[in-house]
Amino acid sequence: MTTIEERRKALTDRMAELESRLHDVQDELDSHQSKDWEELATEREEDEVLEGLGSSGQAEIRMIQAALQRMDEEEYGFCVKCGEEILPERLDVVPYTPFCRNCAGAKAQS
Repeated sequence: MTTIEERRKALTDRMAELESRLHDVQDELDSHQSKDWEELATEREEDEVLEGLGSSGQAEIRMIQAALQRMDEEEYGFCVKCGEEILPERLDVVPYTPFCRNCAGAKAQS
């Protein structure tokens, strides 16, 4: 069984990886300086993909930060909606989830 400290380390490692990736995405976005219209159009298409990756990375970082805060408050592993314990198997797959399987399913349906 995974301990809270092991989960904390996995979450902080993932956050560091995401922050590094976001830095790389930002560097790539800032590097485009093409004067050619065709190349500029291609760069803009690539920028849209990079911006999407950046947005999803930022969202995951916010979820990780919230999970780390729940750990600090000793509320990690419990559903923020119903208060039930989140199954360890679910936390193995989505370690930053704030919802148990039932509440996550209900949220997805609404």
